Amino acid sequence: MAITYTMIHSHLPATINDSLNRVSVIRAHQEVFVGPPSSNRATNRLAESLSNLLHLHIENPPRARTTNVSWSLVSQQYNHSGPPMSPKEIISDRWREIHGSNDWDNLLDPLYPWLRREILKYGEFAQATYDAFDFDPFSEYCGSCRFNRDNFFGKLGIDKNGYKVCKYIYAMSHIEMPKWLKRSHLVDTWSKDSNWMGFVAVSDDEETHRIGRRDIVVAWRGTVAPLEWYEDFQRKLEPIGHGDAKVEHGFQSIYTSKNEQTRYNKTSASEQVMNEVMKLVKFYREKGEEVSLTITGHSLGGALALLNAYEAADTIPGLPISVISFGAPRVGNIAFRDELHQMGVKILRMVVNQDFVPRMPGVVFNESLQMFDEITGTLDWIYTHVGAELKLDVRSSPYLKRGFNLLGFHSQETYLHLVDDARRDIALVNKACDMLVDELRIPHCWYQLENKGLVRNAHGRWVKPERDPEDIPSPVGESHVQAHAFEQYKFV
Repeated sequence: MAITYTMIHSHLPATINDSLNRVSVIRAHQEVFVGPPSSNRATNRLAESLSNLLHLHIENPPRARTTNVSWSLVSQQYNHSGPPMSPKEIISDRWREIHGSNDWDNLLDPLYPWLRREILKYGEFAQATYDAFDFDPFSEYCGSCRFNRDNFFGKLGIDKNGYKVCKYIYAMSHIEMPKWLKRSHLVDTWSKDSNWMGFVAVSDDEETHRIGRRDIVVAWRGTVAPLEWYEDFQRKLEPIGHGDAKVEHGFQSIYTSKNEQTRYNKTSASEQVMNEVMKLVKFYREKGEEVSLTITGHSLGGALALLNAYEAADTIPGLPISVISFGAPRVGNIAFRDELHQMGVKILRMVVNQDFVPRMPGVVFNESLQMFDEITGTLDWIYTHVGAELKLDVRSSPYLKRGFNLLGFHSQETYLHLVDDARRDIALVNKACDMLVDELRIPHCWYQLENKGLVRNAHGRWVKPERDPEDIPSPVGESHVQAHAFEQYKFV
């Protein structure tokens, strides 16, 4: 009989669950990072007792409280060489289904392994926008990307995903946006007007063969500082398009703002990304290839992904478009949702039950009011989510703390950990938060530059280093940049 952690959790008393969690976590941690379990008799007896007690309670187990992501027993998850990787199968015959042609029916509960791998791929792209962002307030490049396009994935250790970055996206930094999604303490030292906001990438030949089409990816960055919650949960909706669709004013401002007097935002984020996507689609269609567009992002990035998908669907006929988002807030009203559906955009949202951000804006006035539609009318003034939802739960992982942790609940690494059944390196969860149980002895918020970015100069002084010219992303010399980009598209 296959035993899942959620079955155990739903059937045992809380005290037994806590004990089993901690013993299992410690034993797994020792096997992966230290070696075989200790021969300590007391520890072994406790583990054996818990195991015997466990089997007494699984004769007729009830349905688990969280069934979307099932967890195997910790002892079955790991081996001495480290955590296994999710399968990376050839999906060329089923890519449309995996990207939502049937709205992910029968693929989410339980989570289909091939879909899991694709979600993780795009989730890592969303995480990369954080890892590559220079948010050091003492850096003269604060607000930029730390790497150039050529070595972007390599520097982040995800070059095996099979994509090449073609274009960086910049957005205005001095615009109105919700305070609960704003970065607060950072100083605009690199550019007083603009921030690096994400990238456009395209699949190489090998990945294109595996997934069955040339995939264009747009990854949008979310926030980089602790969330600032505020009392005004209901934001202003403004029209978009030609119908009744409306979207949140702050998100739309980030996506469309520009200023001719700036260096990096003479064009808006919208214009930058759409110009690049249209060039790529035209380039590969003329070569006779099937092309798709997948847009991803976490938090604010998930909101921008929806606006990007709406514009792309309205601009490029017949292009398969899907959105894979993580912890994204609501963006628009019911008409916005309906128009995206009519355009054929497929949207899959990952939502952690304990995460507060997906409940905003419109904590009170949201899609739940649709039941009163006959009384209230069209409800073009309320917010609603879009697409299919994959529910995740912090309580389903024995590695995560149970306490209240807004930052940890919302962290992209927490999302990836829950999606991947703990096969992803669990230490990554604590990169920017404190979500892992103390028994694992993983420091919280450990991800940073070596020596916090300081290096010794020729005189032995510790200083902030100058970046190499190629590591300072800049739209200057646009014709050269575009020529270089199209050379990369060929993937010889």
